[in-house]
Amino acid sequence: MSKKEIVRCGWCGTDELYQEYHDKEWGKPVKDDKILFEFLILESAQAGLSWITILRKREGYKNAFSNFDYKKIAKYTEEDVERLLQDPGIIRNRLKINATIHNAKSFMEIQKEFGSFYNYLYGFLPDQQPIINNLESLEHTVATTDLSDRIAKDLKKRGIKFFGSTTCYAYMQAVGMVNDHLATCSFR
Repeated sequence: MSKKEIVRCGWCGTDELYQEYHDKEWGKPVKDDKILFEFLILESAQAGLSWITILRKREGYKNAFSNFDYKKIAKYTEEDVERLLQDPGIIRNRLKINATIHNAKSFMEIQKEFGSFYNYLYGFLPDQQPIINNLESLEHTVATTDLSDRIAKDLKKRGIKFFGSTTCYAYMQAVGMVNDHLATCSFR
C-alpha cells in the first residue's frame, strides 16, 4: 500500500515551522477573539518583514505581551514599552510596540460595539461566511482585495494601526476569513 503524497501550497517551502503553520492554522476559521487578537498583533508586527521572521518570534511575542491578553496589554505603561524595547524575542520597534498597546484598546472598543471582534469581522463577509477561493496556482494569489481595502480602512477609522490592506488580507488568510489554499493542496 502506498502512502498518499502530501501536497502543500508552495509558499511554505520546506521550513518545518512554515509547514506546520500552513498545515494546522492557515486558512482555518478562527472564532476566538483572543486568537483573532494574537494574529492582529503578529500581522501588524510583520509589516515590512517576512512572515517566517514573525513565526520564529511568536513565542517571544506570547511571553512579552502577556500571553496575548488584550485587557492587560491595554494597560501597558511607558515602563512596559521600555521593557519591550529591550526584549530580543520580539521586533523591537517603538512604533509597532506602541501600536500594539493602542490596538488592544481599539480592539476592546470594537468588541464593545459589536459584541465580539469576530462579529465585527464577519459582518464584512457575504452571508457572514468565509470566502473559499479556488486558486489553481500561486500566480493567482493576490495581496489585496476590495474587501481587505474596506476592512483596513474601517479598522484605521476605529484606531487600529500598522494594518493596511495588504496586512489585512494576510490576516484574513491567517484567520480563515479567506481560504486561499491551492485547489491541489492536501490541506484545503
